[in-house]
Amino acid sequence: MSIKNRVALITGSASGMGKQTAMRMAENGAKIVINDIVSEKVDETVKEFEKAGFDVIGKVADICNKSSVENMVKETVDTFGGLDILVNNAGMERAGALRKLSEQDWDITLNVNLKGAFLCSQVAHNHMVEKKHGRIINIASRAWLGGPGQAPYSSAKAGMVGLTRTLALELGGKGITSNCIAPGLIHTPLWDELPEKNKKFLLSKQPTGKLGDVDDVANAILFFADDDAGFITGQVLYTCGGRSLFSG
Repeated sequence: MSIKNRVALITGSASGMGKQTAMRMAENGAKIVINDIVSEKVDETVKEFEKAGFDVIGKVADICNKSSVENMVKETVDTFGGLDILVNNAGMERAGALRKLSEQDWDITLNVNLKGAFLCSQVAHNHMVEKKHGRIINIASRAWLGGPGQAPYSSAKAGMVGLTRTLALELGGKGITSNCIAPGLIHTPLWDELPEKNKKFLLSKQPTGKLGDVDDVANAILFFADDDAGFITGQVLYTCGGRSLFSG
């Protein structure tokens, strides 16, 4: 794994998949920027990383706001001297039948999942161009293939795939790769909050019959972040236990 001394900014990294990704990157020698919109979560995570001896800073920033993103990236570069890896991990979902979803449900889902990734990529890529090296890794979802009750979320994640492919074409000649991870059912705190009947139904659709772990996603992200993965770009890697083999 060759990411030692690389600077990695992971959005939404104060918990869940983002936090585990940040931890794995730190263990492999990267300098880490923890981002979340909740300051208490950022402070707690940074303290945990510092206690482990990792090189880390925390940035509270709303990724849907360009000036907030610009300040976050500027402070990253000012602190660590550059930005090598961007993981657009922050996301959320408003689910429900089409007739029940509100305009606000659509707007916030598209803003957090898609607009945020666009803004972070737009602001960050210039610093990568200067070094002629960069890794942009977007976290989509198996749901980009479509799913009942997921109109905003599926649309946002499909947009993430389109953004990934476009960035690969636009930035490939500048030494920057752009790839996408599409997780399926992953054991996070959100899973634990689901009613048992929902869990049973979802697992019945799972070819492996079990959940993935946050490490499964972190390992896939590390693969794309590696210095040695420079000839892989524009790709979607499913970490879904086979769930992407059919829709619904």
